[in-house]
Amino acid sequence: MSEEGLDGRLRSAVRAGDAKTVRDLLDGGANPNAVDANGLPVLCVAVAAYDEPVAEALVEGGADPDRVLPDGTTPLWRAIDGGSPATFSAVLGKEPRLRLPEPARERLLALARSWYERGAAEELRRRTGVLVPARTVRVQDGEYDWVDQVSVGGLVVRAGHGAILTSLEWAFRVLTPVDELIARAVEQPDEQHVGWSTGCWILAQRRSFETWSAVVAHRHDPDRAHRLFVLDYLRTRGFLDTSPYYEKKESELLATWAAEETDGETLAKVLDIFTGQEHPDQEAIGLRHAGHPDPRVRREVPYALSGGGGLRTPAARAALLTLMSDPDAEVRLRACTTSMGDADLLPEITRTLLSLVSGPDADVRGAVAAALAGSPDRTPVVADALAALLGEDDQLVRLEAAYGLALRDDPRTAEAIERVGPLGDGFEHDHRADELWRWRWRKEKALRGSDDRQA
Repeated sequence: MSEEGLDGRLRSAVRAGDAKTVRDLLDGGANPNAVDANGLPVLCVAVAAYDEPVAEALVEGGADPDRVLPDGTTPLWRAIDGGSPATFSAVLGKEPRLRLPEPARERLLALARSWYERGAAEELRRRTGVLVPARTVRVQDGEYDWVDQVSVGGLVVRAGHGAILTSLEWAFRVLTPVDELIARAVEQPDEQHVGWSTGCWILAQRRSFETWSAVVAHRHDPDRAHRLFVLDYLRTRGFLDTSPYYEKKESELLATWAAEETDGETLAKVLDIFTGQEHPDQEAIGLRHAGHPDPRVRREVPYALSGGGGLRTPAARAALLTLMSDPDAEVRLRACTTSMGDADLLPEITRTLLSLVSGPDADVRGAVAAALAGSPDRTPVVADALAALLGEDDQLVRLEAAYGLALRDDPRTAEAIERVGPLGDGFEHDHRADELWRWRWRKEKALRGSDDRQA
């Protein structure tokens, strides 16, 4: 195919938002810097459409984000203007410090800063000269986050310029003060907002002790959003740095924090992170909060009392038994699942799970099905409960039930497998699907052996 033919197909794929075809065409020789009918690079088309996957495919395929356009802008400049952190990151690419001279960096930083400081709505009014209220809607930006999309006088941008500024500063290794970054992040107190998630991610990548100390100091802030941000930072940081030095410091920090925090939501998050670590006072802290009035806190207590799979103290065992009768179904469920290996508690665990499995909450029933399936209790009453779950509308619940029956070699397993139905893609390495396959293989093998002996 001719080069023009490839480029024409590339333009069509970009307009259609087909990232896979874009990659295939680039691999086949299409020009990543091809222009559309208006003379703009196809990368600008993806930027204008907020099409992060296509923009990423083009940049990785060789599209130039710093190409100077007739109006003096560049695709990267337009990505900053557009206000989508996801699209901006795709266009920025890797190691921008290696390609951009200092003056160009300063201009980009100034652009992002001016948008952030003025605000998207006010900047649009300035550009359009239209003094009307902005229309704002929440939209998804990237795979997990959201951002406000703002419209004034026919112009539309996404209001993620604070996140873009934070990312751009880090890309150019401008070490903005921690307090300033956190102030930006918590303007929208939601961990799924682009400003929050970007600030958390960037701070987690700054590995110095000075940064760590400055962030965790915000756990004393009277604004709950600051304290929740610290917890999100600690969780994110744990994925990036598992050094024993920081693990010990953070464990001590969380132990102290758990004793001091008064807000239920925040305390629950403190315990959630704390119970994933090792600390000698973990059980004592769990016992202290076993009767907390907020069910979100009590839901975390069983993990503190789990004993790391080892022996429990009488006090921990008694607290877990009490939690198995808690008014909150999720508390009861977690008390059961964390205690499953304790033979002394197994009768009460089974009783509690059987009471939960007939409850009205479909999400709880799914988790109960998984707990019953893996339970060491092999009594008929558990098998009957699993068989009853085969009538659930949720295929995953039916799969858990069939898995539990297969583990028990229950005579209803063949029917259970039929009730599960075709699983489709995504279950190739699923332990439950694998066990159903193994059960059928064992039965077929046994049947063949029986036929051979009869012959």
